[in-house]
Amino acid sequence: MKIKDAIFEVLEKENKPLSVKEIYLQIIENQLYNFKSDNPEHIVRTLLRRQSENINFPSSRKVKYFTFLEDGTFWFKDKPYISKQKNKNLPKEKLPYDEIVDLQKKYNHTLKKLILNQLSNIEPEDFEEFCRKLLSVYGFKNVKVTQKTKDGGIDGYGELKIGIATMLVAFECKRWINTVGRPKVSQFRGDIQGKYQQGIFFTTSKFSKEAKDSSLQSGAVPIILIDGNSIVDLMMEKEFGVEKIELPIYSNALDLILQKE
Repeated sequence: MKIKDAIFEVLEKENKPLSVKEIYLQIIENQLYNFKSDNPEHIVRTLLRRQSENINFPSSRKVKYFTFLEDGTFWFKDKPYISKQKNKNLPKEKLPYDEIVDLQKKYNHTLKKLILNQLSNIEPEDFEEFCRKLLSVYGFKNVKVTQKTKDGGIDGYGELKIGIATMLVAFECKRWINTVGRPKVSQFRGDIQGKYQQGIFFTTSKFSKEAKDSSLQSGAVPIILIDGNSIVDLMMEKEFGVEKIELPIYSNALDLILQKE
């Protein structure tokens, strides 16, 4: 029997809302579940909170089985209960937490498209400088953009320290709309073979399947492919070229205060 099933059995047997402690003690008394924890009551509380429809927080579950009532007890989500004290159904209000999460996802998706569109329309030299700064933010040292007349087929290079060793890395930048195919990746590899230990290929567009398949080959310099979506993801991860806005969103934790000892 799972903990959720044990909670179900206790509530059905008692046929009334119960506090976390009351549910936990009933589970122990009736030997419904064998806890393997130093704080088993906390396990029961956590499950109830995560699966209660009117208690939402980042780690709560999408599927809800319970509801948190105004007197600090828990009851089945879809099973009405008549309060003996007030002789009415206890109110159940749903907060639009999922709507907030969905709206945040839509906002981020739109923002990523906007940023990528801006990157796709800057000058090639500016995109190379952008990639140089992005690599620097990621821990690369001595990152430089090459001069156009002396680039040898690469747009820039830098150093990446791994343990006690330092790896020489070259990078190529294609501010493109069309998909980057295998020939471009192979050409870049040929340009850096024997000179650098790794290559990084940036593009504001996408890579073809053949290009992806050829990026890592036995005995050849590995080429890391970073497409437009990945570039924006790296920007957000390092907060590079974006600013994080903290919006305080509070979740109901009154059950932690009202729980009966």
